[in-house]
Amino acid sequence: MAELVYIVDDEPNILQLVSLGLDDAGFDTQTFSDGESFLAAVKKRMPDAVILDWMMPPPEGMTICRILRDDPNTRPLPILMLTAKSDLDDKVTGLDCGADYYLTKPFESEELLACVRLLLRRAGGEMRVDDTLRFEDLALEPGTFQLSCGERTVRLSRREYDLMESLMRSGRQILTKEQLLVKVWGYDSDAEDNNVEVYISFLRRKLTHLHSRVKIRTQRMVGYCLEVEG
Repeated sequence: MAELVYIVDDEPNILQLVSLGLDDAGFDTQTFSDGESFLAAVKKRMPDAVILDWMMPPPEGMTICRILRDDPNTRPLPILMLTAKSDLDDKVTGLDCGADYYLTKPFESEELLACVRLLLRRAGGEMRVDDTLRFEDLALEPGTFQLSCGERTVRLSRREYDLMESLMRSGRQILTKEQLLVKVWGYDSDAEDNNVEVYISFLRRKLTHLHSRVKIRTQRMVGYCLEVEG
């Protein structure tokens, strides 16, 4: 059975472009021009992935993203955010709200297809894993992408999850930026060192929020590893 992708955008030409490209690639698609009809459809049938526009009439993309992440039933859904916003701060905001990937308009159809396939591959692998990964006072839940320390819990994006999992499995052993790029973004990705640095900053923020003793240490000109304070 073909994988089902929901596409949410208030621009008819974008809806048509994206749906035709995915249909030609063998996906089933359903399009929505507003957030309310999309959220109602999700309750009736769960898609395999969501392509979500940021700038729409309320509820806008970020609000919808947070709604999906707050619901345990929809939390694992892969979410690709589309937007005309290209500033780094905007990307950080979009990813912080729970999006797994961020694609700036205009984009190439091949790039969008590659993103969707990547998110679905990662979702298929992660959602089959049930064992909690632990390091010192941290617990990482593969099924929900939640990182916990004692009673405090934060939800990670898929990319944050991949990065945190790599660091926790390596523990105090240093991983180079090149190793992390391959582990998290894949061999065929055009991601750069800056991508690693941005996501490391996301994780550091969340570790601070958790009040964890675990910190991410930067080994200058080499890479990153976990260390424990105190």
